[in-house]
Amino acid sequence: MPEAPSHEITFAQAVREGFEQAMEQDQNVIVIGEGVPDPKAIFTTTSGLREKFGHRRVFDMPLSENGLTGVCIGAALQGIRPVLVHQRIDFALLSMDQLVNNAAKWHYMFDGKASVPLVVRMIVGRGWGQGPQHSQSLQSMFAQVPGMKVVMPTTGYDAKGMLIAAIKDDNPVLIIEHRWLHQIKDVVPLGPYDAPLHKAKVLHEGSDVTVAAFSYMTVEALVAAKALLSTMGVSIEVIDMRSVRPLDTETVLSSVKKTGRLIVADTAFRTGSIAGEVIAQIVEKGFNALKAKPVRIASPDFPAPTSQYMSEHYYPDARTIAEAVIDLVEGPRSTGGYAQLKIDIHPRGRHDTPNQEFTGPF
Repeated sequence: MPEAPSHEITFAQAVREGFEQAMEQDQNVIVIGEGVPDPKAIFTTTSGLREKFGHRRVFDMPLSENGLTGVCIGAALQGIRPVLVHQRIDFALLSMDQLVNNAAKWHYMFDGKASVPLVVRMIVGRGWGQGPQHSQSLQSMFAQVPGMKVVMPTTGYDAKGMLIAAIKDDNPVLIIEHRWLHQIKDVVPLGPYDAPLHKAKVLHEGSDVTVAAFSYMTVEALVAAKALLSTMGVSIEVIDMRSVRPLDTETVLSSVKKTGRLIVADTAFRTGSIAGEVIAQIVEKGFNALKAKPVRIASPDFPAPTSQYMSEHYYPDARTIAEAVIDLVEGPRSTGGYAQLKIDIHPRGRHDTPNQEFTGPF
């Protein structure tokens, strides 16, 4: 069977393409959010949608997040498939009551006879001096609530496919995107398709250490993996977790049985992070497969600084992952390979802007 036609586009373009094709397939799909019809169009991901589908299906929303989430839940119960967009995940905190107490529970409270086909799209990420109130990664907070799927696409392929699959899903799906992924290219099918909302994916095979990563940390893990292999001969298996709830620990466990070592890298705060949950489940299910204690890599437990100078050492990156890998395999740091590794993974350019050298495809 021949492969479906595809093209190489950015993550942001893949999201926009997913919106367009989902809205063409189903007239009940609407898009609402602060800045959706603006000229910048949520980092260009909604550009042109209002012109094509009209103001009755694509529209801005007032600064009333909890109220508008309630409106979207009501619309979903009546057969509409709303996609509610927050430019920052921090704004979604204002709609927690509706999401947690209504959207997530409706299907259970009414014995499966009603459902809320609502998609909430949220942006995370750093830079621009966004600081404590505009750069948080709160996925583990939402993932604690039964009844909601929470996904974090990393590739353009998943950005489009997961969006389309989420819109088709009959229950609430939260899509959390890291904005530093928006410029990265990937090979994406031209037509509509679904990507799984429950399954992790191995992006780089290896035999020495398993790195299970979420969202943008997958990019940092890939940078570390390629550099470690070329400079020190250390082989990392990189798993893009893709979904926060449900959590696919079986793929991770299968890899750990091969490597015996585990690092979990997340964009969130360390305490209460989903990284800790992954480690807990792997220890419960496969303790005997571990050759060393698992390592959790996450942001430190204090609010993100606004100053670019203070934030330079706040966020973990490829260097953090590489050093953790070397510790796990007890690798030497006195060799020329290690010296070259430090050169290869040192960030180029400003630390508070996306890594322009990583262009994909994955």
